[in-house]
Amino acid sequence: MSGKPLVEDPEPPTNWGRWGPEDERGTLNFITEQTQARGLAAAATGRVVSLAHPITPVPLAAAPVPLTQAPMPTPVLQMMNYTGSPPSALTDVLVITTHHTAMTHIDALGHIPIGDRVYPGTPLAEAIGGGTMRHGSTRAFNSGILTRGVLLDLAPGASLPPDHSITGADLDAAAKRAATTLESGDAIVVRGGWTVSQNLGKPLPGMTLDAVRWMADHEISLYAGDIGDRPPTHPGRSLPLHQVGLAGLGLPLIDGADVTGLADTCLELGRSTFLLVVAAIPIIGATGVPVNPLAVF
Repeated sequence: MSGKPLVEDPEPPTNWGRWGPEDERGTLNFITEQTQARGLAAAATGRVVSLAHPITPVPLAAAPVPLTQAPMPTPVLQMMNYTGSPPSALTDVLVITTHHTAMTHIDALGHIPIGDRVYPGTPLAEAIGGGTMRHGSTRAFNSGILTRGVLLDLAPGASLPPDHSITGADLDAAAKRAATTLESGDAIVVRGGWTVSQNLGKPLPGMTLDAVRWMADHEISLYAGDIGDRPPTHPGRSLPLHQVGLAGLGLPLIDGADVTGLADTCLELGRSTFLLVVAAIPIIGATGVPVNPLAVF
C-alpha cells in the first residue's frame, strides 16, 4: 500500500495483490460453490428476516431543516411526478444519500482510498473519472451475494457499554456462545445493541484493528452489523473496519443493519446460522448502494 497509513500500524493486514491487480470482489472471492451450498443448507424452514431499516422519504420541497443546521440530512428525498390530468400514472424521483448512517447500505471497495490508491492498489486517477467510479465500484455486487451468515451477538439481551473497543476476543466469545465454527467465506452479522443514527455524538462502541485482524484470519467474506467503526465525528478516532477491512482486505461492509429481528429469531429458534442473501440494485460506478439483506432460516 502507498500513502500515509490511516491506522497506526506498521503492517496492517492486506489482500492487495492476492487475487490480481484488477480484482474488484475482494473477500467475496472466498465465497465458493461449496460456501453457497453451506448457506443454502442453513435455510430449512423458509422463514425470512430483513436486516434493513425501513425509510420514510421526506418531500423534496419540504426538507425538515436547512442542510446547514443538520449533522446529516435525511437519507431519502422524494419528488412526486404526475402524468396527465387526472393523472394516469404516479411516479417519483428519489434523491438518496447512499452512506447515510440511517440507511442500510453496502460500501463498495473503492469507497475509502489509502493515500492515492484504492483496493487493490489501483491509482485514484485510474479508479475515478468523469464523475463515476471506474474501478472498485458497486459493479462487484451486481450478481448478488449468497453465503452462510452467522450472528455474533456481543451483548445478548443488552447493549455493549459506551465507548467499548471490540476486539477479536469479543468476537471469539460471541462465536463460542453461538456454538458455531466459522468457516472461510462465511458472512458475519454483529449485534452490539446500538443504533448509530440515533446516537451520533455519544461515545459509541467501535471495532479495533485487532477485530479486523480476526476477520482476516477467519476469511470472512462480508461484514454487517448495527455497529462498526465509530463515526468520524468522534475526535481522534481511526476507522479500522473501513480503512483496513474495506480498503485493505477488500471486505465489503453493510453499514447500518437492523439486527433486532434477526437476534430475536435466532433466540427463538435456538440457532445462529442462516442463509444470507444480498441483492443490490445493479448500478455500475457507485461507491455504495442501499440494500435489503435477507436472513433465511
